[in-house]
Amino acid sequence: MKKDIHPDYHPITVVMTDGSTFETSSTWGKAGDSMQLDVDPKSHPAWTGGNVRVIERGQVEKFNKRFQGFRRKA
Repeated sequence: MKKDIHPDYHPITVVMTDGSTFETSSTWGKAGDSMQLDVDPKSHPAWTGGNVRVIERGQVEKFNKRFQGFRRKA
């Protein structure tokens, strides 16, 4: 491995949206820095199922509105 071409890998603290923290190693920031997350698995709709339902409902309404005049021939 070549010397002096790799970024510094150091410990940082990650602060989740609910205030809980954990330590990990990263190339982000400086040693001992704290990364504040805006979105994480505890708050993101993809994991919580929150606003995703609203989006799905909107898609169904959009579909129904588009095809409300369409009638199936018997």
